[in-house]
Amino acid sequence: MNAILKTVPDPSLDGMHEAFARQRAAFAADMNPSHAVRMERLDRLFAMTERIAPALEAAVSADFGHRSAHVTRLADVMMVTAAIKHARRRLKSWMKVRRAPTALAFRPGSNRIMPQPIGVVGVVSPWNYPYQLAMGPAIAAIGAGNRVMIKPSELTPRVAELMRQAVAESFAPDELTVVTGGAEIGTAFVAMPFDHLLFTGSTAVGRQVALAAAANLTPVTLELGGKSPAILSPQVDMAQAASRLAMGKLFNAGQTCIAPDYVAVQRHAVDAFVHAMRREVERQYPAIDANPDYTAIVSDRHFERLQGLLDDARQRGARVVPLHPEGLGTASGTRKLGPALVLNVTDDMKIMQEEIFGPLLPVMAYDTIEDVISYVNRHERPLALYWFGTYRADRDKVLARTISGGVTLNDCMWHFGQEELPFGGIGASGMGAYHGEYGFRTFSKHKPVFRQAALSGTRLLQPPYGRTFDLMSRVLRIIT
Repeated sequence: MNAILKTVPDPSLDGMHEAFARQRAAFAADMNPSHAVRMERLDRLFAMTERIAPALEAAVSADFGHRSAHVTRLADVMMVTAAIKHARRRLKSWMKVRRAPTALAFRPGSNRIMPQPIGVVGVVSPWNYPYQLAMGPAIAAIGAGNRVMIKPSELTPRVAELMRQAVAESFAPDELTVVTGGAEIGTAFVAMPFDHLLFTGSTAVGRQVALAAAANLTPVTLELGGKSPAILSPQVDMAQAASRLAMGKLFNAGQTCIAPDYVAVQRHAVDAFVHAMRREVERQYPAIDANPDYTAIVSDRHFERLQGLLDDARQRGARVVPLHPEGLGTASGTRKLGPALVLNVTDDMKIMQEEIFGPLLPVMAYDTIEDVISYVNRHERPLALYWFGTYRADRDKVLARTISGGVTLNDCMWHFGQEELPFGGIGASGMGAYHGEYGFRTFSKHKPVFRQAALSGTRLLQPPYGRTFDLMSRVLRIIT
């Protein structure tokens, strides 16, 4: 890690604006990089990611107080390298100028759609998957031919510094650059006149980012969060569902924007669900405090917030059920919070109002699938929805009658890893999408081009208007 962290001056506000101006000038000098240039940039990003992977695992763990190296390897390293490989395989086809249908009235003219880079893209990334959620959007923006500036979270300063140093070694500042700093830098960053701004974080901060971008008419992609439900149908395989829910909820100790935020279980099956979850958690995590696979909460403030959610729920009548023999307590000096279910929840509890971002899972008992659908629809649209069950009619009813950013059936979170699918929220959970070709589209202008033929009937629509125009307008009404 020390070999990577050589001395590079930390950019000031002036330095950040200078970097932006440099990228703007570089883009103006080469507004449509060739396929070869884009591929070479992706190759450098791939090599950089593989080179810093061990240092990244150490930096993330140090920033969190402890995080499993396997979690970082899977979520931050492998997700990025897989996305680069996907983009490299398909980039040439994404870049092609495509034919579009031409209406009969305008033939023999022809239509084309020309994908074109938009300029300088800003990426504001969060702390929970600090490398992947910074470089994932950068992959799409670089593939689309843009220059990119990244502002990582100040909650993971070691990772931010590692990224800044590594990028400075691998890229010219006018290609890709990382800007570090606190709230002042972040506020100034989102206020710059980017050609597109992508923000991943909380809904509350997302609103502020959208307002700042609006002053420049900067288009935004907002990847937010919310209360993502997991619905267990009456026909569910309880053991299988518990196994996959435990994995999805406790990966990164629940600090994932698409982690299941509450689970709906048929009322008579709640006890069976508690038993299945307790058994599965003990299987996947034989220990909590001394287990290198179990991740700590990122900061004291977030740890205290989670404890506050539990205290509020208890005061309002909830029953907290620890899922591990070690209970909820943690060893001195750690921020490892034991996993727990929260039963008898009601809407007036903060744990059912706020995104949890921790290893706590409220359980909502229901009587009918219609009750669950009604509950989901009365609340803000979630970033993700999970359905567990074998009964197709109920599954299709939930899919058709609820709206969410994405869905995984009979598992958790894996829709995020599909480069052939768009990833994004809706409403309070976000706007816009990226991943794969959808990211290329987000960071491109798909310019419509109509090519007029040498001989064209549109000459008959020119003034002076008279009987010819009347005749042509009647023909057009028939053929259009």
